[in-house]
Amino acid sequence: MASRSQPTRARSPEAKRAREAAILAAATRLATANGIRSVTLTDIAAEVGMHKSAMLRYFETREEIFLRLAGAGWMEWSQAVREQLAGISPGADDEDSAHAANSADREPRLHAAAGLLAESLVGRPLFCDLLAHTPMTLERNVSLESVRSFKLIAIAEVAAVGEALRRVAALSPAQAGDVVATATAMAGALWQMAAPGTELRRLYESDPDLAHAVVDVAPRLTGILSALLRGYSADSAAE
Repeated sequence: MASRSQPTRARSPEAKRAREAAILAAATRLATANGIRSVTLTDIAAEVGMHKSAMLRYFETREEIFLRLAGAGWMEWSQAVREQLAGISPGADDEDSAHAANSADREPRLHAAAGLLAESLVGRPLFCDLLAHTPMTLERNVSLESVRSFKLIAIAEVAAVGEALRRVAALSPAQAGDVVATATAMAGALWQMAAPGTELRRLYESDPDLAHAVVDVAPRLTGILSALLRGYSADSAAE
C-alpha cells in the first residue's frame, strides 16, 4: 500500500483527472494562504502528498498549475458577474438597452455596474493575485498549447462579460471589452499595491508619512471604472 507521500500513479483517465484536481486544490489552498509568489512546486507536492518528480507527470511547471487555476477563475468570475449585471440591465433587447442607457437613470446604473465589477473582483483575492501574475510569469514557463488554451478561455469570458455590460450601458463591443480588460488588469495591479495582510500593508497603515501608499481596492477601482463608463457612454450619446 502506498504511503501518503508516495501515492500510486493514476492509471485511468478518471484517476488522472482526480489527481490533477487534488493538485489544483492544494495549489489553491497554499496560494490563498500565502500568495502565489511564495508557493513553489515543492510546496504543492508536499501539500498533496506526492514527490515532486511524480507530480511532474501531471503538470510540467508550477506556472502551468496556476495558469490552469487562472482559466478556471475567469470562467467562475464571468458567470457570477454576468448574473449580477443582469439584475441592473434595463431592457431585454439591444434597442431598449441602448435607449435606457441614455435615460435619466443612466448615471446610477453606470455607477452600479462599476461597483459591481469592482466588488466582484475584490471578493476573489486569489483571482486578483492570478490576474497580476498571469502576464508576468504564468504565461512564460509553460507550453504554447497551455498558453493558447488559457487565452481562448480568457478571450471568450471577456466577450461574454462585455456583452452583459452592453445591456447596461450604450457601449460598442470594443468599448465593452476595454472596460472588462481595464477592470481585471487594474484589479490585479491594485491588489498587489494594496498588499493586504502583509507587513508592507501594516507599515503603510502605521506610518502617517505613508498614508498615500494605502490602497483601498474596491473604491479606487469603482471610481476608475465609473469614469471610463461615463466617458464611453457620453461619446455614444453624442454620436
